[in-house]
Amino acid sequence: MPGHKRIAVMSPQTRLAHSRRRARGRWRVPKLDGPGADRALVLHRRQLRLAVAPLALLFAGILGLPLVFALFPGLDDIRLLGIPVSWLALAVLPYPALALLAGWQLRRAEKAEDTE
Repeated sequence: MPGHKRIAVMSPQTRLAHSRRRARGRWRVPKLDGPGADRALVLHRRQLRLAVAPLALLFAGILGLPLVFALFPGLDDIRLLGIPVSWLALAVLPYPALALLAGWQLRRAEKAEDTE
């Protein structure tokens, strides 16, 4: 197609990010004042401590599935709707557990923010 100019298509967010870079130079994270920075650091450390238990449960759940299959080899023989229960445990079980862990961690992190 001679004579046609190519047009770059991008999302509005990308266009906004590019325009900010050209207009103001490099974007910088705003600095907190002294007490605000100390409060943020304490809150960050508290939330990291609170995240240890859900993370340990996540690893125990995901890494524990092969152990369950090794301890109960008969799960391949049990079928539900024609699908082996072991396959269902791998495909379905982790996702609700992950959602529950995420919700639990979110509530704990928000509670830590509220008490600070």
